[in-house]
Amino acid sequence: MVKRAEAAAASRIPLTRERVLQTAIAFADEAGIDALSMRRLGQELGVEAMSLYNHVANKDDLLDGMAELVLGERELPARGDDWRAAVRRSAVSAHDLLRRHPWACALAMSPARNIPVRVQQMEWLLRTLREAGFSPDVTYHAYHALDSHLWGFTLWEQGHSLPAGDIADLAATFMRDFPLDDYPYVHEHVGQHVAGFGKGEKSAFEFVLDLLLDGLEQARTAAP
Repeated sequence: MVKRAEAAAASRIPLTRERVLQTAIAFADEAGIDALSMRRLGQELGVEAMSLYNHVANKDDLLDGMAELVLGERELPARGDDWRAAVRRSAVSAHDLLRRHPWACALAMSPARNIPVRVQQMEWLLRTLREAGFSPDVTYHAYHALDSHLWGFTLWEQGHSLPAGDIADLAATFMRDFPLDDYPYVHEHVGQHVAGFGKGEKSAFEFVLDLLLDGLEQARTAAP
């Protein structure tokens, strides 16, 4: 009865492209992108699926629009003298939003997607590096190093994400199968995971990001 009442109330709210996309994003955050269909989205909005096509051309247009909105949450600091602080803030912002919307990472990386904001963000990073004094050659490598860290690390992190209880169980099984005497440093590392090592400190993403930025600054100042 409550669900029916909610659906009836939702159907009385005017349908817009923004509302369709925001509802789809909320659904994907909760249930995953694979569970999203036009029929299921229509149910969430309290309308027939056909009504959605007045606001999105098709499923691909829906997915592109969702990715565009989510990636638009990324911070792009205004131009200034401190290129490193700007790039760091933007990268951390992007990593945070991809953790809030875990489905968006693979979606945005798909070559089949048409996401203008992704290109705008590429332009922002390239311009920030060039205006900071990086040569075209160093900028080429710097861009790929930073971009691959953001997207690659995030995908790796999502693939290894487990609830705390599962981590403890897996660690116990691992430690039984691989003796401490043979793998002392692996045991040490696994124990750090179980203990929550690094929580509340600089994240692993930021640790590697800072190493990259340190190296890029050296490359920038060493360039002829």
